[in-house]
Amino acid sequence: MKFVRDPGSMVTVRHVEKGKIRIGNEELTRNVVLFRDTIQRGWQAADTDKPGVHDLEDLLKKNPEMIIYGTGWKTCLPPRELVFALARRGIGFEMMDTPAACRTFNVLVGEDRDVAAVLIIE
Repeated sequence: MKFVRDPGSMVTVRHVEKGKIRIGNEELTRNVVLFRDTIQRGWQAADTDKPGVHDLEDLLKKNPEMIIYGTGWKTCLPPRELVFALARRGIGFEMMDTPAACRTFNVLVGEDRDVAAVLIIE
C-alpha cells in the first residue's frame, strides 16, 4: 500500500508583505477573496474598515462555515450588525490583520474546513 499526502487545497498563501500577497507562484497586489479552491481577484467594498452584508453577498453564495476578514496592516473591530447577520445564517466571522488572516486561512484550509478569507492588500 502506498501512502500519498493529499495536497488539500490548491489555494495557499505563501508570503505576505505590505502591498502584495503570494498565493502559489502568483503575486497579487489588489484585494482578494480566497476559498479553498478559488481566488476571486479585485474585491471591493464601500468601506473596507467596516464591511456590510451587502459587500459580502457574492461570497455568501458559496455558504462558507466561516469568513476571515484581513484588514490590511491595522486591526479593526468588526461591525456588530455584520457579525449578528452572519451568525443568524450560521456563519462565523473573524476580523484580524491580513498577515494573521492568511495564517488562519492556511490552517483552516489544511484542516479541510469550508472557509473564505477576504484579504485587504494595501
